[in-house]
Amino acid sequence: MKFFFASDIHGDLAACQNMLAAFEKEACDRLVLLGDLLYHGPRNSLPENYDPKGVIALLSRYRSKILAVRGNCDTEVDQMVLPFPILADYGVLALPVGLAYLTHGHRYNEETPPPLGEGDILIHGHTHIAGVTRTTEGNLCLNPGSVSMPKGELPASYMVYSDGRFTICRLSDGKVLA
Repeated sequence: MKFFFASDIHGDLAACQNMLAAFEKEACDRLVLLGDLLYHGPRNSLPENYDPKGVIALLSRYRSKILAVRGNCDTEVDQMVLPFPILADYGVLALPVGLAYLTHGHRYNEETPPPLGEGDILIHGHTHIAGVTRTTEGNLCLNPGSVSMPKGELPASYMVYSDGRFTICRLSDGKVLA
């Protein structure tokens, strides 16, 4: 099974369209959303293409393929308008390379990891910075970056898991970043 990981859409319709185009191009089976789907949050500027209703319509078409966790900007109101669950604080995927713990990153991240077993992987967004690091206990930590508001002078990005390998790619053209 091939997984597509994305985080931090923040209601940006153009970013959501680009993300879904990349999801289709990558021919993934599941779309894993790591939170902050509709709202931009009080610390962020309003995205140029801010259209939460448009994002709802697009994501709703993929409801049977989406696995999602709650971000710090996601609320019960958001859940009322989306046809797939988004309010779980974390999810777990059993992958051939290990158990992957999925979360947004505002509570659990490489500095404050959840209880992970040896060889488990932490996957989170929230920082808007794509990267591969290690938790304080040495577990692999992956961040697909942000599809709408990347930070740290990095481009908008996503991550794909296929055949035992994780790849972080630039959203605009699929170029491998890490």
